[in-house]
Amino acid sequence: MINIPSTLKIALRALKVNKMRSALTMLGIIIGVGAVITMLAVGRGASQKISEQIASIGSNLIMILPGATTAGGLRMGAGTQPTLSVADAEAIKKECPAVSDVAPDLSGGAQIVYGNQNWSTVVRGTTPGILTVRDWPLALGRSFTEQDVKGASKVCLLGQTVVENLFRDMDPVGRILRIKKLPFTVIGVLTKKGQSPQGQDQDDIIYVPVTTAQKKLFGTAFPGMVRIIMVKAMSPEALDPAEKQITALLRQRHRIGPKQEDDFTVRNLTQMMQTQEQAAKVMSLLLGAIASVSLLVGGIGIMNIMLVSVTERTREIGIRMAIGAKTWDIRLQFMIEALTLSLTGGVAGIILGLGGSKILSVLAGWSTIVSPLSILLAFGFSGLVGIFFGFYPAYKASLLNPIEALRYE
Repeated sequence: MINIPSTLKIALRALKVNKMRSALTMLGIIIGVGAVITMLAVGRGASQKISEQIASIGSNLIMILPGATTAGGLRMGAGTQPTLSVADAEAIKKECPAVSDVAPDLSGGAQIVYGNQNWSTVVRGTTPGILTVRDWPLALGRSFTEQDVKGASKVCLLGQTVVENLFRDMDPVGRILRIKKLPFTVIGVLTKKGQSPQGQDQDDIIYVPVTTAQKKLFGTAFPGMVRIIMVKAMSPEALDPAEKQITALLRQRHRIGPKQEDDFTVRNLTQMMQTQEQAAKVMSLLLGAIASVSLLVGGIGIMNIMLVSVTERTREIGIRMAIGAKTWDIRLQFMIEALTLSLTGGVAGIILGLGGSKILSVLAGWSTIVSPLSILLAFGFSGLVGIFFGFYPAYKASLLNPIEALRYE
């Protein structure tokens, strides 16, 4: 019967004799485990950040852009031809069953003034449906109503960045600010959204009724024209039906023939963002795979040192065999030595990985999330490396002839 406690003591004693060599052998495992944990933490952090940004733009979101103009044989790109209107948005909401809500958008830059404070921001003309479409609740006050839209009322909703720069610690609801020298009453404040997937500050915004933007702020060359229509589908499963219904309805409304191209573009924004999220996850796995190469290098280092150890301790192996040690005793001794090196290195690597993730998060400003699963995977892989690369030296040691081993100088 194999005496595991005794074999373990012999293995640990052998490692202690050459402390420096054992430490250097573990270095590859330490770096490998640390790198795997850190890279997976970076990838997981990036995935979560993208997920948060996707959630911030709104769920089940579809964007409709106007068509492209053609001048002198050159197509100018989507958005250069005014083909969308508020009436289109109203028709989509009424006639497309897969659509939950709709919000047309007419935007422009403007200088905002309150008292002795001023701020340049984006003003978007829209309808009350924008809060549903963008999943954007109010922090204070109320939203504008359909009556405000019909009457082109001079009321507005403020993003948090605008509030911070114009009102500081004051409650802005009920106060009057000026947009392009026109007085507007603040009726509500939006909750904080943060950055968009493109890195824009979503809170640096003011919403006003779309008719107010058309008639009093920006004007339009065509009555009722808007630059974008944002649509919220009923569910993720309803995105594709919603796209088809919107396309069919707009082609009908714009009198587009069977062989004619659309004068608008329908984009499934949620799917585009989810593709980015999947790309981040794949990148996380690739980073982890690349980092795990150093674990294999560390394993080769363990094999190399264990082979050297077998050669140096040939006489010791012969003596153990001569006094009754079995083949499995010798094999287990060297396997335990290799496993101890890899697992000790794995523990040190976990500490390095946790510290590295924290340092990257603080110094580089990267979002990092260390998951227990990544720690278990890295530690388990380090153990497998020890077993795999320690087997051959252990097997070689167990096959030594006791007589020849005793003669070895």
